[in-house]
Amino acid sequence: MPKKIYTGEVVSDKMDKTVVVAVTRTLQHPLYKKTIKKVVKFKAHDEDNKCKTGDTVQIIESRPVSKDKRWQVMKIVEGEGR
Repeated sequence: MPKKIYTGEVVSDKMDKTVVVAVTRTLQHPLYKKTIKKVVKFKAHDEDNKCKTGDTVQIIESRPVSKDKRWQVMKIVEGEGR
């Protein structure tokens, strides 16, 4: 089974080697057909502390690094950390 890859925006970089990434997805309500925006936050491992708040990054599924971290920053798509 392939690993999941998501693209999201860094909302916090205050921790050491960890960033919080908000992944936004849009879906349609099953009954009312209105478009809804859902946001899920993931903690991702950032080994070199390159990511800054506001950067757009790709994260990939990985083995558990700590209690909450199950993702790693794959690459910085857009932002100052490039």
